[in-house]
Amino acid sequence: MESTTQKTESKGFYKLSWVQRIGFGSGDLAQNLIYQTVSMYLLIFYTNVFGISAAAAGVMFLIVRVVDVIWDPIVGAFVDKHNPKLGKYRSYLVLGGIPLTGFAILCFWNGFSGSLVYAYITYVGLSMCYTLINVPYGALNASLTRDTDEITKLTSARMFLANLGGLAVAYGIPIIVKMLSPDGKINSSEAGNAWFITMTIYAVVGLALLIFCYTQTKERVVMDEKETENVKASDLWMEFKHNRPLRILAFFFITAFAMMAIGNSAGSYYMIYNVGAPDMLPYFMALGSIPAFIFMPMVPAIKRAIGKKQMFYVFLTVAIIGMVLLYVISVIPALKTQVWLVFVAQFIKSTGIIVATGYMWALVPEVISYGEHTTGKRISGIVNALTGIFYKAGMALGGVVPGLVLAFVAFDKDNAVSQSDFAQQGILWLVAVIPAMLLILAMFIISKYELEDDVIDKINREIEERHLNEK
Repeated sequence: MESTTQKTESKGFYKLSWVQRIGFGSGDLAQNLIYQTVSMYLLIFYTNVFGISAAAAGVMFLIVRVVDVIWDPIVGAFVDKHNPKLGKYRSYLVLGGIPLTGFAILCFWNGFSGSLVYAYITYVGLSMCYTLINVPYGALNASLTRDTDEITKLTSARMFLANLGGLAVAYGIPIIVKMLSPDGKINSSEAGNAWFITMTIYAVVGLALLIFCYTQTKERVVMDEKETENVKASDLWMEFKHNRPLRILAFFFITAFAMMAIGNSAGSYYMIYNVGAPDMLPYFMALGSIPAFIFMPMVPAIKRAIGKKQMFYVFLTVAIIGMVLLYVISVIPALKTQVWLVFVAQFIKSTGIIVATGYMWALVPEVISYGEHTTGKRISGIVNALTGIFYKAGMALGGVVPGLVLAFVAFDKDNAVSQSDFAQQGILWLVAVIPAMLLILAMFIISKYELEDDVIDKINREIEERHLNEK
């Protein structure tokens, strides 16, 4: 007689071991070694080291995201329709990981200093290769199991490791670059080789982690080739039109990633020019990830206790409180010099951001199941391409807005030590005010999300029963 576990697993509600969860999460750790480096440091590298203007860099970030809008659905449809021998989704961890490693290294090479053409070629290449990994990786999540409790644990492990990558970038990169730089600065033209060597180390480690993720994952909840042979890129827009929870999640992604990208890219400027403590930059940036190691393991228990929507409300509010404190501290001269107060505010802000934006990834498999229940198609690649478009739209804002704000406040890229009061005010808006406004909008958006746990569990059971009846 089959055990209860075997019966449950036969319906797609698979349980995973901790090695499998960590193996899956290592893929996000790998991607964050590159994504977080780009998010936190590419703008300051372009303006202060590579030698292009903040406005030119901002426009480039926008154009690269426009390319993504075209590229992402093509990738999503391709991975849904094809079944490579190395695995439907996980194969791209290796196939895309190798060129991504190369482009990431080239992005931080100063050999063609000041060349916008070179910057465009390498950044577009990096972004396209990142999509080639990130879209299938997101779909891989939904292919491992339908079990919502298991997906919560999987997401917690994933976000724990993703933030480990963020910590390695936030804390490690400025220290390594400073150590390797001839003048001991990360924001001068002399630091070019230091950035190149540092990115080479991080990119190669990332590739090794992607290979490890490949070895520890296996797709088990996927549609067969016959069911996906008619999948096409235009399905993305049909799915967006008919899947209301997906639309809500997509707009949440825009606001959340815009908020994170704006705050992250401004962090270096803030510590160097506003606080006047460049040596404290690694610690400030590290506080953007450290709360993950305290709170992400608690997410399953918190969600069970108060529900996922209330969890979003609580932690988005915590993040806003942290931003308000950061602003107040920064406008009072006597407080601004107390770096420990800046660190406290940063810790509070990061705690809210990490939990709220970390758990949003657990909602992606839910909207995929909702779409499958509605249309009969489990097009995980298409859905992840769509969420990818929206989080990259958020990243685009995160690149464009800081570039344009810095241009507006007349940021002096040739001054590695100080800026005008007006420029400092612009930097503070990027660190605290604009992100807080986006979080208020995000709170309103997530209030419209309707897939509570009992609803999605019912949907998943009905899907599996439908499959059994068809056999």
